[in-house]
Amino acid sequence: MIESQKVSYQDIKKTILRRIYNKFWAPGSLMPGEVELALEFGCARATVNRAMRELAEDGMIDRKRKAGTRIKSAPSRQAKFAIPRIKEEIEAIGSVYRYALINHELLTAPDWILARMGLNEETQMIRLSCMHYAGSRAFQYEDRWINLKTVPKAKMQSFTKIGPNEWLIKEVPFSDAEVTFSTINADEKISRLLGVSSGTALFTVERLTWLNNAPITYAKLFFHAGYQITSRL
Repeated sequence: MIESQKVSYQDIKKTILRRIYNKFWAPGSLMPGEVELALEFGCARATVNRAMRELAEDGMIDRKRKAGTRIKSAPSRQAKFAIPRIKEEIEAIGSVYRYALINHELLTAPDWILARMGLNEETQMIRLSCMHYAGSRAFQYEDRWINLKTVPKAKMQSFTKIGPNEWLIKEVPFSDAEVTFSTINADEKISRLLGVSSGTALFTVERLTWLNNAPITYAKLFFHAGYQITSRL
């Protein structure tokens, strides 16, 4: 047993990782169960469970109900990144954040957005076009749809003072998200808004969020030329 009155899940995770790297448990071998590990570490089973969940998410172990937990023969590291809030991202580089609403519409959702959000019936949505600036420089153009069936309060918001993402973070928790990265060549509208030449390759992010299987919002974000995002293993 580890001699500590309060063993955290981080402590357990570090110890298990050290054992994996030192081949204390051979690749492909079966690990002790959660009850056995909880007894060893002198902690609640829930603490061990959290450590094991994170190790599984990190690609170090393979957990199967009734079959137990095994050390992966070839551990796979997963890239992790935090999706930055645009205001914080701009302020972090020492610039003054500025937001501007371009367009605000109440629409019956077109077929393509219904399909993209997994909906099969007509529904009203808010569509917003917004700009985010770092000082005087255009930083990001945002094209966003908000599902009023999931977020009815959005119908009463003007979004003139606060951006939709900032408002949604405060008002609506999400349980699941899908993020797609790609590049596009700027068309005439995007090139004008971001101050680049038509045809310039731009980094884009498509983001969908749900609350318990109910779609909340779809956003497509277009970043200034040269924008980068970094993830860590």
